[in-house]
Amino acid sequence: MKNSLYQAKTYLCVCLLLLIISCDEKKDNYECINVINKEIQKLYKKHLLSTVNYLDSINTHENIEDKKKYYINARKNFKFLEPILAYSDKNNYKSLNAPNILIVKGEESLDTRVINPIGFQVIEETLYEDSLDTLALTNLVNVTNARLKLIKNNLNLQLKDYHIIWLLREHITRIATTGITGFDSPVLNESLNESKYTNKTILDILKISEPKFSSKDILKRFIKLMDKANLDLTHDFDTFDRFSFIKNTIPKQLKLLVEIQEDWKVKFPFEMALSNTMTSLFSKGTLNKTYFSDLKSDTTFLNEKIKFGKSLFNDVTLSKQINMSCATCHVKDLGFADGKRVFDKNQTRNTPTITYATYQRGFFMDSRAGSLEGQVVGVVKNHNEFDMSMDSVVARVINNDSYKLKIKKLYKNKRIGYNIRHAIASYVRTLNTFNSKFDKNIRGEDNTLTEEEKNGFNLFMGKALCATCHFAPVFNGTVPPNYNDTELEAIGTPDIDTTKLSKDLGRFYLYNTEERKHFFKTPTIRNIAKTAPYMHNGVYNTLEEVVDFYNKGGGVGLGFNLPNQTLPFDELKLSNKEIKEIVAFMKTLTDE
Repeated sequence: MKNSLYQAKTYLCVCLLLLIISCDEKKDNYECINVINKEIQKLYKKHLLSTVNYLDSINTHENIEDKKKYYINARKNFKFLEPILAYSDKNNYKSLNAPNILIVKGEESLDTRVINPIGFQVIEETLYEDSLDTLALTNLVNVTNARLKLIKNNLNLQLKDYHIIWLLREHITRIATTGITGFDSPVLNESLNESKYTNKTILDILKISEPKFSSKDILKRFIKLMDKANLDLTHDFDTFDRFSFIKNTIPKQLKLLVEIQEDWKVKFPFEMALSNTMTSLFSKGTLNKTYFSDLKSDTTFLNEKIKFGKSLFNDVTLSKQINMSCATCHVKDLGFADGKRVFDKNQTRNTPTITYATYQRGFFMDSRAGSLEGQVVGVVKNHNEFDMSMDSVVARVINNDSYKLKIKKLYKNKRIGYNIRHAIASYVRTLNTFNSKFDKNIRGEDNTLTEEEKNGFNLFMGKALCATCHFAPVFNGTVPPNYNDTELEAIGTPDIDTTKLSKDLGRFYLYNTEERKHFFKTPTIRNIAKTAPYMHNGVYNTLEEVVDFYNKGGGVGLGFNLPNQTLPFDELKLSNKEIKEIVAFMKTLTDE
């Protein structure tokens, strides 16, 4: 008995000792995080103050060259703070780095507001106009600076380990997808230098976080990789080899980032758009499909639901005349388009591909549906398509004994219409394989790209400015690295005779917002070699014609009156050889 009591006391003492040690470790870890937070906040505040001061100097100097000099320094410091601002305050970052395009909000709630953009891109374009509007510039600088001062006065960073990892991953992705493309340097083309500035801040954050590293070797290797990246980025914008940079540098950074999170023993509470274990920009595991859907919990029996959805997708009995299915217009062998200018005489718009449709925030060419499930409803109710009600579709599905059994087995609720839509949408969400010739080459699995195709990618991501609207890796309009918005653009597509602007007003028809005339969603160009003809009205039959249209400056370049065009009006000055190279690259995006 005494021996048992002795053992119990010993065990209790050991437990208390372990608890004390554990508490000390937690306390040390908390203090470590607190110190790192303070240092990162100090770094952030320093660049905020410098940005504010340089912006103030723009308005206190009369000489235009002085104004430009202070703008360049303000922009440089804004880029220094970008990795932290873009992660910790996404909405303010988006406003401060917005393109010079009117912002339309509240259409869906019928509370439409048209807002003039502010921020550095707008200041840059205003400052470098042939004739400077001093009053407009002063107002822009004041409003932009007021926003920055508000951020500074309310500064309170609370970054945990996983926040820092997410910040680093977003930064690496931002560099590869927008940073090196000219996305936010509309006049000065300083994207490569500005990417170096943001890398400098990442290096500073890593050095501040040095106490977290069990393996100092990992830290040294990451610093070495960032130094090498900045060496690569010291290059002319037009001739920079983006293919090699994305193929060789970005994956090494992503793989080492996974090592860092393992070294720090990071536990993520959930996943954002970018996978917590991504090691490549171009793979099926890069983006989380569930992030693009509100149906995260509806994943039981998912493989069976996908098969059921495929059956429904190909079933003509869901249409009124029993002569049309989803697959009638979205033909697998044609990249899930239909190969026609428009499907029939009742349609006015070209049938888009639905491959990679899961990675969008808007559906149909005017983004009138907010989900794939919503898109199904649109097709069902359209008088020129299925011409049915959802109740009628439900009745036909229930009358099919096989379908009825599947609904009962796979879905534990009585929302049959919803379940039908979910099954079809679940199938569509599988149509993204990332197994094209380009994907395999940039992942290093194959070495079959020609120099012409590589040159085409480099032009697409650089000089031709294609990637400033068609963002890698999906090459659609959903903006990385947060993937919360799918952009609409007004590009000035011609009518079928190509002599005047298309009569289709696009997004305008939904809410009659004047500033949305001729706006259409930016689609993916994956599988584009299979989905001719092109544009919302199928006006162009070849990719060469499409690139030539952009090369001439879009609709305005063709002489059309389109004051809200979102493309640059200037010619891109691409040679015939360069146009062929861009087309050659786009053809490598065909999935096997």
